[in-house]
Amino acid sequence: MTTAALIVAAGSGVRAGGPLPKQYQTIGGQPVLRRTVEAFLHHPEVDHVQVVIGPDHHALCAEALAGLNLLPPVAGAATRQGSVFNGLQALEPLAPQAVLIHDGARPFVSTTLISTVIGALRQHDAAIPAVPIAETIKRVSETRTIAATVDRQGLWGAQTPQAFRFDTIFELHKRAADGNLTDFTDDASLAEWAEVPVAVVEGERQNVKLTTSDDIEMADTRLRQAEWAALADIRVGQGFDVHQFGPGEHVTLCGVRIPHTHGLVGHSDADVAMHALTDAIFGAIGEGDIGVHFPPSDPQWKGAASAVFLKEAVRKVHALGGIIAHCDITMVSEAPRIKPHVPAMKAELAPVLGVTEDRVAIKATTNEQMGFIGRREGMVAYATATVRLPLR
Repeated sequence: MTTAALIVAAGSGVRAGGPLPKQYQTIGGQPVLRRTVEAFLHHPEVDHVQVVIGPDHHALCAEALAGLNLLPPVAGAATRQGSVFNGLQALEPLAPQAVLIHDGARPFVSTTLISTVIGALRQHDAAIPAVPIAETIKRVSETRTIAATVDRQGLWGAQTPQAFRFDTIFELHKRAADGNLTDFTDDASLAEWAEVPVAVVEGERQNVKLTTSDDIEMADTRLRQAEWAALADIRVGQGFDVHQFGPGEHVTLCGVRIPHTHGLVGHSDADVAMHALTDAIFGAIGEGDIGVHFPPSDPQWKGAASAVFLKEAVRKVHALGGIIAHCDITMVSEAPRIKPHVPAMKAELAPVLGVTEDRVAIKATTNEQMGFIGRREGMVAYATATVRLPLR
C-alpha cells in the first residue's frame, strides 16, 4: 500500500508568541516542523511527504527543511480544511493508496503510532488515534463560571495522523468544497458527515500539539533533558599554554585580534587561550594534546589560525556522539587589557563549540608584576572543558 504523509503547517501560529510562527520555532535545537517531517520521512512505510505551508512561509520552510528529500511545499488556504484540500490535490498525480494527515505542530509522533494507523487501514477506510479524556470536563459559561459537568464516559481526544484511503478522503473534500462547507475542524469530521466509519486506535499522550509559548518551552526542555540524560558520561579536561611576547602590533586571543605593543611568538597564530582550550577538549576525551594532532614541526601549520585546531577537537567530540557542555578560560598577563574584548571572544568561540555564549566563561588577571609574566615577557592561559558523551 503506497502511503503519503500530508503535513499541515499553514497556520500563522500566533498563539505561541515569539518572532516566528510556532512550526518554525526551535525545540531541542531544531525547528518544530523539521522534527515533525522527519518522523514521517524516515518511516519505512511512508513513500511521499507533502508539506502544506502558509503562502508567505516559503523562505522559512526552505530554511527549516533544508537538505530533506521532500516534495515541493504547497501553499495553504484560509482554513485548515482548505489547506488539506490543496495538499490532496498536489498528491493526486502520485496516486497514493493511503494518506496520513498530520499537524505540523505535533513533533512527538512516534514510529509506532504511524505504523499503527497505517495498519488500521488494512481493515478500514479511515482511522484516527485518540486518547481517553482523563480530566473532569466542565462546560463554562460566557461569564467564566461553571455551567455544567460533562459526563466524560466515552469521550476521547482526537489526535493526528489521521489515516484514510486516499480516494475516500479526496472525494469527501471535493464534495465539501462543492457544497461550500468549510467548517470541519479535522478530517475525521468530514468522514462522520459522510457517514464513513472511522476506526479509533489508541493514541499516545506524548503526541501533543504545540499551541502556546508554554507548550514550546516545555517541548524544548523535554528534548534537551532527554538529550543530556543520554549523555551521562561527563568528562572534564584541563589545558595550559604559554607564549612569549615578541615583535608585532597585535595579539590574537580566542580568535579576536587585539592591538598591542608586541605580538605572541608561536608556530601558528600563537592564540594562547584557544590553544589551552583545545588541549582541554582533547584531554577530556583522552586524545593527547594539540602537539600530537598539529605538531609544530609540520610546516602546513605555520601561521595557521588556531580555530582550525579547536574545530578538530570539537569534531572529535561530535564523532563520539558527544557535546561540549561548558568551557572556562583564564588568561594571565599584565597587558593588554582583556575585559573589553570578552564579548567578542565569546561570540567567536560559542558557534565553534556548538554552545550558547552563556556556556563560555572568559576571565583575565595579572600576575601582580611577578615573574616572567610580571616582566611582560609572555602570557599564560588555563582552560577547562566539560564534555558529555554517551555511556559505553
